[in-house]
Amino acid sequence: MAIAIILILIVIASVLFHILAPWHATPAASNWGSIDTTLFITLIISGIFFIAITVFMAVAVMRYRHKEGSRAAYQPENKKLETWLIIVTSVGIAAMLAPGLVVYSDFIRVPKNAYELEVVAQQWQWAFRFPGQDGKLGKSDIKFVDSTNPFGLDPKDPVGQDDVLIRNNEIRLPLDKPVKVLLRSKDVLHNFYVPQIRSKMDMVPGMVSYFWFTPTKVGKYEILCAEFCGVGHYNMRGQMIVEELGAFDQWLNSQPTFAQTLTNAAKPSRDSVLEKGRQLVEKYGCGACHSQDGSSSLGPGWKGLYGRTEQLVDGTSVQVDEAYLKESILDPKARLVQGYPPVMVAYTLNDEELGALVALIKSLGAAQQDNEPSPSDASDTGDDLATQGQRLAGSLGCLACHSVDGSKGIGPGWQGLYGKTETLADGTSIKVDDGFIKESVLNPGAKVVKGYAAVMPPLAPSDQELNALIAFIKSIANADADASKAEPGK
Repeated sequence: MAIAIILILIVIASVLFHILAPWHATPAASNWGSIDTTLFITLIISGIFFIAITVFMAVAVMRYRHKEGSRAAYQPENKKLETWLIIVTSVGIAAMLAPGLVVYSDFIRVPKNAYELEVVAQQWQWAFRFPGQDGKLGKSDIKFVDSTNPFGLDPKDPVGQDDVLIRNNEIRLPLDKPVKVLLRSKDVLHNFYVPQIRSKMDMVPGMVSYFWFTPTKVGKYEILCAEFCGVGHYNMRGQMIVEELGAFDQWLNSQPTFAQTLTNAAKPSRDSVLEKGRQLVEKYGCGACHSQDGSSSLGPGWKGLYGRTEQLVDGTSVQVDEAYLKESILDPKARLVQGYPPVMVAYTLNDEELGALVALIKSLGAAQQDNEPSPSDASDTGDDLATQGQRLAGSLGCLACHSVDGSKGIGPGWQGLYGKTETLADGTSIKVDDGFIKESVLNPGAKVVKGYAAVMPPLAPSDQELNALIAFIKSIANADADASKAEPGK
């Protein structure tokens, strides 16, 4: 009797938990509310079977419990019961599968007016590509992938020259416009997942999978990798911003095309400084508070900021020049602009990084500053090689595991690494020089630094690319050493 009561209580508790639980699915922000309906149908059917089977077990326990002198009747088979069980079970399974098959058929049946968005996954970051004015994506192949062409686009394909490349984890989409999402991976199995959009699809190396959706609500939505892809899987996140068509067009027109990236790669002196500035903005999350398109945000927007006169909270005014920008980054509460809360934290950047951020802000400034040379524009051959190494580190995904700011990562941090003596997993010591770095890139399992897992895959860069990576690692070590010498008591 006690077992029967427990079974009945389990049924009652399960139903009440479903009805009264505060946890519910996030409201859908796309046209795929039918996916929620399908899941609800599956829940109802499986719930009915769960209740029926559990109640039957409780009734059977009470009715056919052991009694003194009673014996169980032997019945080898019951064709009528078996027939009904087959029919009811088959109907239940079909009822659960049919809605899912219908929805999946719609999920991959792309409307003719949908525009394309390519999503490229790589441990542990996202990148995106839109077609240009011609409305077509150019050809791509793995043989074209390098530090200046991480998407692997065919440089000789005229269709791909105007493709718009988004080399960060943030993507924007226009409201109420259907989009076909093309998914490909550069290394291992990933999964593109946006919970509110109800979109989820595996990304298999060597294949291009796809689906489509129409965003129906303005907002910011987190992009997740829903397939374990390595030790940095937890950190493979991005952001999808859905906005009105006009704002989207303005943003899209400000992004670089493939042809522009090829031109910029051939002119590293000035554009590399701006690229470094953009990478710092992405790294430190500056774009979360400072817009670059003139829109209002938590902090002052950068478009047209340089050279402008700003009113401060103490009633005074200041002209936004290099000195003020650097002071605002290093000590943001020293002179606060009126109308903005004092929420920005202080950053400890070196002169090169400060110069790159200032150069980026100047590039968004007034027209009269366009012809002024930036103090960071000048760079010698060594600086150019280090910049190439930085771009290569980004395209290969090195910076997902190796930090450049001294913070702890999945692998050894690169700040101050060159020239340091490291203890290996076997207890021996080694000095980090050109030879050790090259061996660590080509055969990372040969000499593993103590305290780090042997998870790095072997890479096969050219000698020029290896030298560029080493130059970049050296530049970080040298910058760290120079900063230490400048401090009193060092």
